[in-house]
Amino acid sequence: MLSAVKRFLIGRPLKSGQLGEQKLNKTKALAILSSDALSSVAYGPEQILLVLVTVSAVAFWYTIPIGIGILILLLALILSYRQIIFAYPHGGGAYVVSKKNLGINPGLIAGGSLLVDYILTVAVSVSSGTDAITSAFPGLHPYNVVIACALVVLITILNLRGITESASILAYPVYLFVLALFILIGVGLYKIATGQVPPTLHAPIGTPVAGISLFLLLRAFASGSSALTGVEAISNAIPNFRDPAPNNASKTLMAMGTLLAILFAGIVFLAYYYGIVPNAKETVVSQIASTTFGRSFLYYFIQATTALILVLAANTGYSAFPLLAVNLAKDKYIARMFTVRGDRLGYSNGIMFLATASIILIIAFKGRTEHLIPLYAVGVFIPFTLAQTGMLVKWMREKPKGWLGKLIINFVGALISFTVMMIFFITKFGQVWPVLIFLPLIVYIFHAVKRHYEAVGDQLRITTCEPAVPVEGNVMIVPVAGITHVVENSLNYAKSLSPDQIIAVYVAYDRESERKMEEKWKQWQPDIRLVTLLSPYRSIIQPLTKFVDTVEYKASESHYRVTVLIPQFIPKKSWHNILHNQSSLLIRAFLLYRKNIIVTTVPYHLKK
Repeated sequence: MLSAVKRFLIGRPLKSGQLGEQKLNKTKALAILSSDALSSVAYGPEQILLVLVTVSAVAFWYTIPIGIGILILLLALILSYRQIIFAYPHGGGAYVVSKKNLGINPGLIAGGSLLVDYILTVAVSVSSGTDAITSAFPGLHPYNVVIACALVVLITILNLRGITESASILAYPVYLFVLALFILIGVGLYKIATGQVPPTLHAPIGTPVAGISLFLLLRAFASGSSALTGVEAISNAIPNFRDPAPNNASKTLMAMGTLLAILFAGIVFLAYYYGIVPNAKETVVSQIASTTFGRSFLYYFIQATTALILVLAANTGYSAFPLLAVNLAKDKYIARMFTVRGDRLGYSNGIMFLATASIILIIAFKGRTEHLIPLYAVGVFIPFTLAQTGMLVKWMREKPKGWLGKLIINFVGALISFTVMMIFFITKFGQVWPVLIFLPLIVYIFHAVKRHYEAVGDQLRITTCEPAVPVEGNVMIVPVAGITHVVENSLNYAKSLSPDQIIAVYVAYDRESERKMEEKWKQWQPDIRLVTLLSPYRSIIQPLTKFVDTVEYKASESHYRVTVLIPQFIPKKSWHNILHNQSSLLIRAFLLYRKNIIVTTVPYHLKK
């Protein structure tokens, strides 16, 4: 039943040879990997206005120079990540660049920041989209968390079906959003050019503003830079592109940068010219659309596509998180399970982990993750800064042809990224201080996992292992719960392995049941030794593991191997298994990884 449900939701498994069919072309990749960056147009310009409004509406003309500064930073980031794509064509982005050029710990800081950032991407994007839905339908507001979690599950299922299939479905809303904003910007500029919008709605550029300061302008610049989140996703996801992957990734990155620049500049200019004042009840994009079209079909079309893009921005995390996790897992800093492909050839463990962590975050913050946006933004600018600095070191060390121009690009990007990061820490420390705790903790966990894999590798490596101790005999321990056909079959199997000694172990809860079992056993299996363990507190695991420890200790002195053979009955309907074998499953779970212990199950199907 579970298999049928899985196949219905995810689809039939794909052969490994079909991996090439799961690669993305540029059109689908642009939609899937740019949704986070493009969606930030819906809130990036508003973040600038929210800072400037604390002075006065006259200060809104500063959105123009601030917007130009953000576009310069965008250009530096796009050019830098284009260089990263060709320099490191196997993906990994800021993690790989920082690790190879700055050292292990800077690389792990970049990797950890991005992992957390992609989780925040899903949580924040879905929560923002849910807010847009419940704003349109106020009756659904009490169900914000349920709707957000349902949307995460839906996006997760689409991604588990395979990246090409999810791209085919999710590309339409992204391109509809781009079309809607192009229509909005185009019509808005036309109305301005034809004099339909009075110039008195805004203060002229250069108007003196009392109370303005460099600190406040830098704060507005940093807040508006949240529109650049997601720019690095393409460099992390190069393996998802069709060949030649680096060329296709580079062209997709340039297309994303161009679209983001046009949409961001258009919204910033219209917001300034229309004299839009941010308020809690209506977004800046909504006000611009309402002023341009009134409450017409086009207005609702823009609002609907904006809500969709905010939800689907989460898909950037689903595309980039698993591939970044693969790079970390290959270096043994996180579990190797993240390198395993699922039925549909996607890295399903990474997808499921991302979904679970995002749902936990949504539930923990009750779907209101607005105050996580500064943490979300600073989590991006840390790897931005490290990646740019890493490329600086690379060019200065290698000095390839044309390296001076590349050095200047990365220097400008590193300087601006570092400045924005420090502004976030200085101006919004109350919201971003957790990064100073969880990043060192994540790096510590990375190193702990690495030490574990290295220790295991030393034990498994033939060249470094101690000579194997010769096995001179075998002791077979068979836990039994009674006298049944399954136990008989297990004992016969134990005899077929030719052990030197078979010990049946029975855990009794009282003296009477212990006595009865010993009497029945002598009549049924007199040739096999039975050991009864009294457990007055009805525990099975504790007395059994203590007995195994004792036998193992004595056997090791004689170079004997100890095997625990667990009788297990598997009914014809396999989903009944867990109902019939709770004890054997628990025993196996406790004994499976014990040193020098081999735990074997003997399934037995009753015949008609």
